[in-house]
Amino acid sequence: MSVISDIAKSTGPSLHYEQSWSDLDCVCGIDEVGRGPLAGPVTAACVYIPPAAAGQDFIRVINDSKKLTAKKREALYPEIKAHCLYGIAQASPEEIDSLNIHHATLLAMRRAYEALHKTFGVKPAGALIDGKFVPDLSARCQAITKGDSISLSIAAASILAKVERDRLMVRLHEEFPVYGWARNAGYGTAEHMTGLKTYGVSPYHRRSFSPVREALGASTK
Repeated sequence: MSVISDIAKSTGPSLHYEQSWSDLDCVCGIDEVGRGPLAGPVTAACVYIPPAAAGQDFIRVINDSKKLTAKKREALYPEIKAHCLYGIAQASPEEIDSLNIHHATLLAMRRAYEALHKTFGVKPAGALIDGKFVPDLSARCQAITKGDSISLSIAAASILAKVERDRLMVRLHEEFPVYGWARNAGYGTAEHMTGLKTYGVSPYHRRSFSPVREALGASTK
């Protein structure tokens, strides 16, 4: 295990990676949420933490979104947006079916990076990406396995992406309540599978995913 991983394990994410690229003025973190669900988009966020924000109290609370309660994520969401530069973007279920989930995820990441630039007029020269693969960006990129537990920028991005997607799935639940998306965010829980088998496939389902494809096949018999 690397020294950085040891530090992350004991103290949580830091700005070590961001600051190690001392020749770059602006290094962002990018993460996604929603690779595994049967319905809804994959959502990505890109976050740059300015030096002035690094000393804010909320920064010390930031962690991998999976390690935070929904209440903490909701509290951090407006703080990150108020003090940091960010972009949030998605790839639709149709794009997931057309491109596959891997390439759709990279597309959402690139869109999030471009959204930060479009909104704030800043194009980060460096990008830290959670995972093993990097999107096609006009920036120096580095993939970091479990980056949301190591890099503060990636962790902040994971929070924005998670809250944004969860809120979207609650809105879609109001349109199609039979699948329980407000509770399962589109993942293949027992409730979701029962809804899929009973009521069939919605416009927001990913038709290339096996359970959805099987439900589509059953409906044509």
